[in-house]
Amino acid sequence: MRPHSARSTRRARSAGPGRPVGRLVALLTGALLLATAAAPATSAEPVSRSTVPSSWTGTWATTPTAAPASDTTEFANETIRQTVRTSIGGDRVRIRLSNEFGSGPLVIGEARVARPAAGGPAGRIDPRTDRLLTFGGRTSVTVPAGAPLLSDPVSLRVPAGTDLVVSIHLPGPTPGSTLHAFAQRHNYVAAGNVTGRTDIEPTATVDRWYFLTGVSVSTGRASSAVVTLGDSITDGAETEVGADHRWPDFLARRLRASAGPDTVGVLNEGVSGNRLLHDPNPPAGSDAEDFAAYFGQSALRRFDRDVASQPGARHLIVLLGVNDLGHPGTVAPVSERVTAADLIEAHRQIIARAHDRGLKAYGGTVLPFKGDTLGFYSPENEAARQVLNHWIRTGGEYDAVIDFDRALRDPADPQRLLARYDSGDHLHPDDAGAEAMARAVPLRLLR
Repeated sequence: MRPHSARSTRRARSAGPGRPVGRLVALLTGALLLATAAAPATSAEPVSRSTVPSSWTGTWATTPTAAPASDTTEFANETIRQTVRTSIGGDRVRIRLSNEFGSGPLVIGEARVARPAAGGPAGRIDPRTDRLLTFGGRTSVTVPAGAPLLSDPVSLRVPAGTDLVVSIHLPGPTPGSTLHAFAQRHNYVAAGNVTGRTDIEPTATVDRWYFLTGVSVSTGRASSAVVTLGDSITDGAETEVGADHRWPDFLARRLRASAGPDTVGVLNEGVSGNRLLHDPNPPAGSDAEDFAAYFGQSALRRFDRDVASQPGARHLIVLLGVNDLGHPGTVAPVSERVTAADLIEAHRQIIARAHDRGLKAYGGTVLPFKGDTLGFYSPENEAARQVLNHWIRTGGEYDAVIDFDRALRDPADPQRLLARYDSGDHLHPDDAGAEAMARAVPLRLLR
């Protein structure tokens, strides 16, 4: 990718479940913050220590990844206006930013949160809901390399199942080093500090989330969150951009209708191309070399950040393994081939770590992928999938089983996705398939 300042971007290719190489598009812990610049404006509605709620629940989340060396995106005196979809509502909100993959300090000049305006041009906000974010009472902050950043709470009614807009001003040259590459959303970049503007004039449209990794709310009532840990099938690859048709989105809708709007949050920690056991490791000189960093750290490596530290997390749904089978020999070295036994042991680690944190862990069976266009399928990989799924169903180690495979497979050929749920690459479900996956989750598990 050419430098962002050149106003020229291209979507990074990805592979699996990402998308076929060459054709695919869109496939904490923290440190003490070093604050700089101005004192907070009155619109920030700063909250004293005595009134800060002691309990928070995640309403939206995404997994940060590094950018590959080929991605030279840079921001300089620009505002990124990014939109996310809430799963539950609340009366106070807190934002999580991240510089976890930055090699130097991240300077935030100003950040604000608002609800979008009804109608109007892209990126427009409702000025009545605009709130200035502060960090330890300051409006500008420097985040050390490798660290996340939590804002102070602000009073803002955040309805469940609606959009929320976060605007971040980056005053100096800032590499786009910490991001989620396949947002299935259009976000906007504008010149200067326009975080508080109702309307902005975008200079670029990006399909990524930069530096933004979480939103939590205080609901004033008992609430919890379910974390969905997965790959591009969970991340929403091949679903309609801007429609929020990932299967966790459909699950959030079901939960709101069943349990109420402020009861169970759904946090999507899916990463396109993610594996249980290995970090990205594309063969040198391969087509995958320029985008594999977007696949993210292995699930075992990222578990503490993406699952255990999520506010209000009580439940975990795991859907992982297909990339561990399909990547070696396609976008990873053959030496990284894994067996069904390897995958089972990795799942056991996830279960044990979830239980150590008091989480209920639910195992999702791996979807069929016969005839896939990425080159993942082989009789050996299918045999390993069957062994893994049999263990998930009958091993008794997960607290419950969510049989995604049974819900989406073709009864006439169980090694294939049912045609009406197939996006066309025979690996990723389409929007209807994502909805069917959400229907396969027994809601009683999450109440």
